Amino acid sequence: MLKFEFLFLILIVTQIPVALSKHEAIEALLQRLESKRASPSVQEAAARGVLRRLLPSHLSSFEFKIVSKDECGGDSCFLIKNHDQSSQNGPEIMIGGTTAVEIASGLHWYLKYWCGAHVSWDKTGGIQIASIPKPGSLPPVKNEGLMIKRPVPWNYYQNVVTSSYSYVWWDWERWEKEIDWMALQGVNLPLAFTGQEAIWQKVFKDFNISSEDLNNFFGGPAFLAWARMGNLHGWGGPLSQNWLDEQLVLQKQIISRMLNLGMTPVLPSFSGNVPAALTKIFPSAKITRLGDWNTVDGDSRWCCTYLLDPSDPLFVKIGEAFIKKQINEYGDVTDIYNCDTFNENSPPTSDPAFISTLGAAVYKAMSEGDKDAVWLMQGWLFYSDSAFWKPPQMQALLHSVPSGKMIVLDLFADVKPIWKTSFQFYGTPYIWCMLHNFGGNIEMYGILDSISSGPVDARLSENSTMVGVGLCMEGIEQNPVVYELMSEMAFRNDKVQVLDWLKTYSHRRYGKANHQVEAAWEILYHTIYNCTDGIADHNHDFIVMLPDWDPSANFASGSGMSSLQNKIYFLTPGSRRFLSQETKSDMPQAHLWYPTEEVTKALQLFLDAGKEHAGSLTYRYDLVDLTRQVLSKLANQVYIKAVTSFQKKDIDAFHYYSNKFLDLIEDIDVLLASDDNFLLGTWLESAKKLALNQQEMMKQYEWNARTQVTMWFDTNQTSQSKLHDYANKFWSGLLESYYLPRASTYFSHLSTSLRKNEKFKLQEWRKEWILQSNKWQEGNEVYAVKAKGDALAISKALYEKYFGK
Repeated sequence: MLKFEFLFLILIVTQIPVALSKHEAIEALLQRLESKRASPSVQEAAARGVLRRLLPSHLSSFEFKIVSKDECGGDSCFLIKNHDQSSQNGPEIMIGGTTAVEIASGLHWYLKYWCGAHVSWDKTGGIQIASIPKPGSLPPVKNEGLMIKRPVPWNYYQNVVTSSYSYVWWDWERWEKEIDWMALQGVNLPLAFTGQEAIWQKVFKDFNISSEDLNNFFGGPAFLAWARMGNLHGWGGPLSQNWLDEQLVLQKQIISRMLNLGMTPVLPSFSGNVPAALTKIFPSAKITRLGDWNTVDGDSRWCCTYLLDPSDPLFVKIGEAFIKKQINEYGDVTDIYNCDTFNENSPPTSDPAFISTLGAAVYKAMSEGDKDAVWLMQGWLFYSDSAFWKPPQMQALLHSVPSGKMIVLDLFADVKPIWKTSFQFYGTPYIWCMLHNFGGNIEMYGILDSISSGPVDARLSENSTMVGVGLCMEGIEQNPVVYELMSEMAFRNDKVQVLDWLKTYSHRRYGKANHQVEAAWEILYHTIYNCTDGIADHNHDFIVMLPDWDPSANFASGSGMSSLQNKIYFLTPGSRRFLSQETKSDMPQAHLWYPTEEVTKALQLFLDAGKEHAGSLTYRYDLVDLTRQVLSKLANQVYIKAVTSFQKKDIDAFHYYSNKFLDLIEDIDVLLASDDNFLLGTWLESAKKLALNQQEMMKQYEWNARTQVTMWFDTNQTSQSKLHDYANKFWSGLLESYYLPRASTYFSHLSTSLRKNEKFKLQEWRKEWILQSNKWQEGNEVYAVKAKGDALAISKALYEKYFGK
């Protein structure tokens, strides 16, 4: 049994409550939301359900109880106490909480800090519970036990695009696991966006819009997030009635479980995005056709959506109808609604009075449907479009609704906090959020110091209006260390000493202490997880995002390179434009913020600990991920050497380095194939499974799944999608069948150019590759869903191959 009590005593010294300045309107909201919660008995049963699924062997070891806020000094909290045992086989530990989420959080806290257990997503290694003592032997807590309060009311979860990058192919079994994960991490304010197209179908039918009209409005399953935001329409569609109906059933299961656990679901609201047919039915309505959003040729089949002006009376009617239709379907389950109508869509004038009128109209559409509605808004626009949203414009929007009726997500606070430069959003309550991931990329990255201190600094700052912390990643199931630390900040009053925390984290994650692993994590903390350059990490490693350019010697003149490759680009959540970071070199640049040789040392330390951690799924995941990280950065260096050799017309060196780049792709694919969590087949098969064996639908779903992780959007004969590789993935199967042929074809064209001493035929390369890619997207090859090979042996062999003396 691992003894974590002494570590925990050090940790809980910091758990001294700090008074939170109360915002009266938010307090009223919290009281209303409490009245919508399930009964104590229902919540206690829901918390026991979490325990049953996590640790069925210990179902009788814990007693759960809903307690009043009075027992927590008026705040939300969990309590952990020893149980007064009346029988040998009775409960050992009593966990109380103001909601079932608090109970689950208390359970998780106890299992972590008394039993040395660990919980992460299945696809990041899953759970480590071998360290938990058998029933009857659980370690007691000292003295009168422990009370931990939430320093701020909410722990928010999800981004509006997570539904497409991560959740799109989920069934109830997977959703149930995710909601359990949310509860254990303390999430009490999650988005609930599934199934909204079925609601929209019913609403628009009342406005004389047919199901056929909606076929060109809704996007395909993997692109729904952007169809919802008005970025595109029809791409990947149409949606079948079966999809609409089944997703609505799923949404009701999701909401029911969230409510039983005491969570407050955040539902969607109307942002103004409307079908084209509405322009004919209401010809006098103020409807604007938006500009192109990242199509290649401005193809009207899926670009240039329609936006209904919030000042038009029809806006309020549709918005009210949508809120009421949701209430009719789900019941009165929330007062909090998400709307981002101004995100990357600036108002037509910067006049503050006009902006205030628009904001008031957006809120009116909600409040007409729910008189107690509160508008939850992503604050990304204040960063991404800061040239427009100056202080007068910000204040006009934020103050356009009654006090306490708006909550802002400081979406990118881990890198670019807006609260510091906006006088705490001019008095508006906000949630400190970590964005962290773009496109669901697989890349080891994070800013642990920012996570461990940023929320505390914000909450304790003068005139703070912070009311929560949040996880707002575009895609989940990566970097588990980042998400565990960020989730803990929902219950921490003081800053975390990260290095000490990482030692306990590595003990828990692998089930035992190991000095080599501890040393490796210390290196990772100071390198991979210490990105301080201010650049949001979107993985541009050349294997998964091969530069589309002509590296001829005259490149410096600017004639050879695609305009998409002379900058580091990343796409904002739901944006209509790219943001960029200028590079200092003519060469394509992948984001690198740490010395690679240090991380290679960390890998060697990980490998040295392999024998002791044999059989640990969490260790295997981290080993594979770290080896992949090291080799992918090496591949970036090899690529640069290959194209430099091409520019120097050194054919022998070119062939050596280009072949080495291809070898790295093949070797990384073999490595990834050794762990179940890095397989393309899992993604594709989960998509086909939802098609209910209808051949046409299965083909459509698989095309959606293949296209999102590759080209993403439309192409023409010689131009790749502007979003190609945006959602790139390091998955076995994808490297071998997609990235490897692409690189091989590219280098083959360069080789021909050298051999024949003629200009590189960039357009011919593009034609050939786009044709190959389109065929791959339309393919139906079956890929493995089970791992093969010994990950430790493969990783060791690759280390020796590329770094051994």
